Amino acid sequence: MLRSLMLILILAVAPRVGYAQASPVAAQPSQEQVSQSVEAFLRNYFAWGPTFQVKLGPFKDALTPGFYEVPVQVTVGGQSDTGLVYVSKDGRFLMRGELHDIKVDPFAENRAHLHIAGNPSIGPDSAPVTVVEFSDFQCPHCRELYRTLKDLEPRYPQVHFVFKDFPLTQIHPWAMTAALAARCAYMKDPQSFWKVHDAIFDNQDSITAENAYDQMLKFATEAGLSSDAFRACMISPDAKNAIESNLADGRSLKVQSTPTVFVNGRLLVGGERELLEQFLAYELASHARLASRP
Repeated sequence: MLRSLMLILILAVAPRVGYAQASPVAAQPSQEQVSQSVEAFLRNYFAWGPTFQVKLGPFKDALTPGFYEVPVQVTVGGQSDTGLVYVSKDGRFLMRGELHDIKVDPFAENRAHLHIAGNPSIGPDSAPVTVVEFSDFQCPHCRELYRTLKDLEPRYPQVHFVFKDFPLTQIHPWAMTAALAARCAYMKDPQSFWKVHDAIFDNQDSITAENAYDQMLKFATEAGLSSDAFRACMISPDAKNAIESNLADGRSLKVQSTPTVFVNGRLLVGGERELLEQFLAYELASHARLASRP
C-alpha cells in the first residue's frame, strides 16, 4: 500500500544541504529550493523512481515557528496517497506526523465540514452525539458497517446517525446508480430511503452494472414509490446534485475510502465495530460529565 510508504516519524537532514551543520549566517533557501530538497530526499528514502509522481505544496506556515506545513501527494500505477510533512524553513529538518494545538478542539474543523442537513438520518437532531457515515452501496466493507449499525442503532436511541453518499465510481460501476436510487427514495419519502438502503445492501451480491437500474426500480416500487416518479427523479439534476454535494464534503474532509465515519467529528476509517463503540461510549460519557456539572 502506498500509505505504508508515507510512514515517516522524524526524518532529519534534507539532501540538498547534506549532513553538515548548517551555517548560522547562511541565507534562508526559497520555497522552491526547499521543495526540490524534500522531493529528492523522499525519493531517495523510499526508493521512489521515475514511475512515481511526487507533488509537493502549497507551502504554508506551520503552527510551530520556523516550519512549513507541506502536503505531499505520491502517485504510481494510477493510485495516489497523500500526507503532510513539516519542513524547517532552513531546509534542514523534515518531520512526518500530525501537529496539534492542544488548546484547540482537534475535531472542530471536521465538524465544520460535516453538512448533515438534507441527508437521511435516524435519531434525534438534538442528540449529544452525531455519527456521520460516508458510504458506497457497492462497497463490501460498507455492507459490514450496515450490519453493525442495524444492531447498534436500536441500542443507542440517544445518538443521531446520518448517512452521506460517497460512491467510488472509479472502482464501483453501479455505485452511482444505487446512490441516485436511494437519494430519489429519500426525496420522495424519507422513510422509504431506509427500505431501499437496506434492500441494496441485503442484495449487494446479486446486483451488477447491467441489472442495477432494474434492481433499483424493483426496490423502489417494493418500498411503495411510484415507478414513474422514481424514473423521473433518477434523471433529474436534483438527486445528482445532492450526491455531488456529499462527495464535495467528503473530499474536504480528505475521505479517500469507504466506509469513513465521524463520531462528533472524530475520524474512524473502516467502521470497525469495537472502535466505533469505544468512540460512542467516550462521547456519551463526556456529555454526561458536562451535563452533571453545576
